[in-house]
Amino acid sequence: MRIMGLDYGEKTVGVAVSDPLLLTARALETIGRSSENKLRATLRRIEELIAEYQVSEIVLGLPVMMSGEKGERAFLAEDFGEMLKKRTGLPVHLMDERLTSVEADEILYESGVPREERKKVIDRIAAGLILQDYLNQLKEYKQKADVIDPQE
Repeated sequence: MRIMGLDYGEKTVGVAVSDPLLLTARALETIGRSSENKLRATLRRIEELIAEYQVSEIVLGLPVMMSGEKGERAFLAEDFGEMLKKRTGLPVHLMDERLTSVEADEILYESGVPREERKKVIDRIAAGLILQDYLNQLKEYKQKADVIDPQE
């Protein structure tokens, strides 16, 4: 099974998926829509990708402010997460996504991708970064759980 990472934006959703071993994230695509409220086709495409990649859970970026407080975008992401849970039946984990779009833009800039092209792929790269952060935390958690107390 795999984990899907999503970067939910005003008019796009970036999508990434893990490898079956849950070690690496791969940016897949950016799903566009004409407005914030037009989610039916977006949700349908996400469901198609879930089936295609045999996804067992979802990580959704939570755009909290630098202060750590939630703003309007964070509440909209939480609402989207609830829609995903109801529609897919999969667990949805919220992951702090502060600065992932900035990091994605820097990666693309350093790779020589022109600004116009960066706009087309930045959301899927951000989704990959969100998912990779989650996978790294998952790996750390499992390593800590596997450590045997030497005093036992």
